[in-house]
Amino acid sequence: MSAPQITLTVRHTPSALDSRRGVVRLHPEVLDALGLMAWDAVRVTGARVSSALAAPADAGGLPGVILLDDVTMSNLGVTEGSEVVVAPAEVSAAKTVTVAGSRIASVSLSPHTLRLALIGKVLTVGDAVSLLPQDLAPAPGSDVSAVRGQLSRAIGMTWTNELLTVTATEPSGPVAVGPSTVVSWRDGARTGEAEPAAAPARAGTTLVRSTPATPHEDFIDAEIVEDEQIDEEAEESVPPLSDLAGSESAARKLAEWFDLAFHRPELLAKLGTSAHLGVLLSGPEGVGKATLVRAVAQAEKVRVVSLAAPNIAVLEPNVAAARLRSAIEQATRDEEPTVLLITDIDALLPASQPPPLATVVLDELRKALRNKGFAVIASTGRAESTDPRLRAADLLDRELGLPLPDAKTRTELLRVLLRDAPLESGVDVGPIAERTPGFVAADLIALRRDAALRAALRQRDADEPRISQQDLLDALTTVRPISMSTSDTLATGGLTLDDVGNMTAVKQSLTEAVLWPLRYPDSFARLGVDPPRGVLLYGPPGGGKTFLVRALAGTGALNVFAVKGAELMDKWVGESERAVRELFRRAAEAAPSLIFLDEIDALAPRRGQSSDSGVSDRVVAALLTELDGVEPMREVVVLGATNRPELVDPALLRPGRLERRVYVPPPDAHAREAILAASAKNTPLASDVDLAAYAATLDGYSAADCAALIREAALTAMRESLEAKEVTAGHLAKAAEAVRPSLDPAQLAALEAYAQAQA
Repeated sequence: MSAPQITLTVRHTPSALDSRRGVVRLHPEVLDALGLMAWDAVRVTGARVSSALAAPADAGGLPGVILLDDVTMSNLGVTEGSEVVVAPAEVSAAKTVTVAGSRIASVSLSPHTLRLALIGKVLTVGDAVSLLPQDLAPAPGSDVSAVRGQLSRAIGMTWTNELLTVTATEPSGPVAVGPSTVVSWRDGARTGEAEPAAAPARAGTTLVRSTPATPHEDFIDAEIVEDEQIDEEAEESVPPLSDLAGSESAARKLAEWFDLAFHRPELLAKLGTSAHLGVLLSGPEGVGKATLVRAVAQAEKVRVVSLAAPNIAVLEPNVAAARLRSAIEQATRDEEPTVLLITDIDALLPASQPPPLATVVLDELRKALRNKGFAVIASTGRAESTDPRLRAADLLDRELGLPLPDAKTRTELLRVLLRDAPLESGVDVGPIAERTPGFVAADLIALRRDAALRAALRQRDADEPRISQQDLLDALTTVRPISMSTSDTLATGGLTLDDVGNMTAVKQSLTEAVLWPLRYPDSFARLGVDPPRGVLLYGPPGGGKTFLVRALAGTGALNVFAVKGAELMDKWVGESERAVRELFRRAAEAAPSLIFLDEIDALAPRRGQSSDSGVSDRVVAALLTELDGVEPMREVVVLGATNRPELVDPALLRPGRLERRVYVPPPDAHAREAILAASAKNTPLASDVDLAAYAATLDGYSAADCAALIREAALTAMRESLEAKEVTAGHLAKAAEAVRPSLDPAQLAALEAYAQAQA
């Protein structure tokens, strides 16, 4: 007998106690209908499938509603008002759980502390999960207050904002973290064990062969155990220069600098200059900056001493300064050519509010660079966020950048990565590369690992297991680019524009304005025109604008950054503008990408009419600067959605900005029939139900209203009998009495008048 399931409407939880704890709230009637007790696990299906603990909601609430927090909604790829299917979940005790997170979290948290934070939670691969303990119904043996203290001491006050991504579990499927679960970071850096030979390299490198990762030391009782400062990796752990696909130009330039500074200093002296070499190496996180330096250094016979800036940035100033001096002493104590590689220098020398330690660091580096046979290379994923004093003539006076891999480079990287892997015949990495926009080498390594795990689970008893094309395609559903946050990404759920009924003109307009510039840039260049920068999607509420964006993203294999307008607003001066700049920067790193600004009228209202101390006006100015500023956007399209287009600042709507305006009209009778049929595809309908005739009577109903009718009809049948097996025409008639059309005639008339004026 199949497990019961119920379709419910998503609402944001009003309780701060539920936020980020992996808990959903269901009406007691729904819990009874599903045969669940409080704190049982449920499987929730939206754009993707996730799992959570179910707790009873207020009995006075609506039965057809499920209360979710922001993280759970993001995991499901849904927004408020969307529909999800809820069913009981079979949860296994987790043997192992692997997660990925921010650099400070992965450096600061030991596996023991990580397990204590996750104990009692239900996890699914691909989900985001917070470090907030599940303290509403603590698991037996858990000490919530103790783990809160450990997290606060390790990370600081911001520990409650940290989000991790579940990258692998054993066994597969929903799992519950218990006292015996082995929790580790994705790169194996904090497990205290060397990874097996088939494990991928550390995230953040372009190591294109499987090599053991060097473990970091743990933070134990708030005391720091020093890392090994000198990088003594074996030669075989560093790839040859020929394997650094996409970095050939940067490698060639760096090799020339090494040759002149270390092997031909007399030539520079004859030309009246010194052999001083300081380089700021920038590029997206995970693109392979550190591996590039090591590969070139190995080819030029130069020793590398590595220092991770985030590791010392969290220390007391005097301890951090001592660590830096120790690394410099180790790099300069021998006469052989040596490079001090400082990774993620922006963590140690931020541009905004640099700590007092920054001056000490700059002075130490300045003195060290006077030594012969010594050079400094500092890497960063955010060059604009690095202290500008670092670029002084006597410090890092040269800059080198690594670009984001394009489709051709990703294809070559995948070929190198899979060169020694056992593959089934017919595996083609070309389609995989096309479907991985924004992926860097570290992401492709994670993709290879996930595909290998899937192949292993599929062929547990095979003598010669092999990775198939489908394993690689399935891995794409769980591996996210490093540059993509879990909180503002939009899951497509496999939708394409072909899944959107009717709306032929709307789909064609979106294809031309969004997909053509990203798919056919050569055609625009050949004709000498710039592609559209952005699109304004407007129409009545509940008309399917967000659904269209999801389908558009699925069709174009784009990375989508979905942000509600109000989410970028901040009461602190400068923070809203900074959030806008950060959004566009991350979109550029994940290109080709689409920035979806929902409720853009709240983000960019007409200037001069707000009473928020000018915050809105400054945000509009920041948007205008990003859309057509000095630095042009490349392979980034902005799509705004609104119900009130007349409230959007006119400057945003001129040519060169959101120049294309696409109207999404309310559904007609044929569209309503299709929406009803799609909403009822899992709902057994009685023979007396005529959806075509029923749709004709729903004039004024939006797409969301039609979906709500099916849900309410099913709940009506349940109220009559929890053993009900089908929904009848009578149930639909009663549902129509409870669910009234949400379209406001006056607003609809105003939107249609606006659309006619634009036409």
